Amino acid sequence: MHMFKRAVKGNFGYISRKRLQTAIITAVMFIISVGIVVTGYITTGTRRNLLTIVGILGLLPASKSLVSLIMLIRAVPSTKELFDKISLLDQNLISMYDMYFTSYKKNYAVSHMTVYDSVIIGYSEVPGFDCKGCEEHIKTMLKQSGHGKITVCLVDKLDDYLNMLSSLNDKAACSDPKPTDDEIRISLYEIIL
Repeated sequence: MHMFKRAVKGNFGYISRKRLQTAIITAVMFIISVGIVVTGYITTGTRRNLLTIVGILGLLPASKSLVSLIMLIRAVPSTKELFDKISLLDQNLISMYDMYFTSYKKNYAVSHMTVYDSVIIGYSEVPGFDCKGCEEHIKTMLKQSGHGKITVCLVDKLDDYLNMLSSLNDKAACSDPKPTDDEIRISLYEIIL
């Protein structure tokens, strides 16, 4: 039952679930398209029929789904070990896992992020992660979405991140969440895979 849960952006395990769902949908779409072409050939004895055209046109959405599947296969999901460590420190924050940002030049896999008081902090488990490049990409995308004054700090060292997360969690315990934080989170969900 676990593998058929709905994939929700920002939840732990999103990439793995989305990958499975997309693989199943892609396979079904290709099977249906090929089935339509074969049915047309069997019933008419020639490939020059209306069902062949319908089957070929059905390959367009199937191919688009295949491209999404390839992107999801390349995405790096968060590990269970990271989830266990972070879940001890983020009681007052809203966690976002499996954040995979795509840009024209590079793709960025951020394992965990959180937003509080227009400050975004994040951690990537990917070796050699380009923290500055991803920060600039996020700032640019959020600025285009109407979020001007945002601080983004991404790190690739877990101890540094856990300290930042603990500090932000303590700050969040002392005050109410800001409405702009929800807007920033929604904008982030819109720009990830």
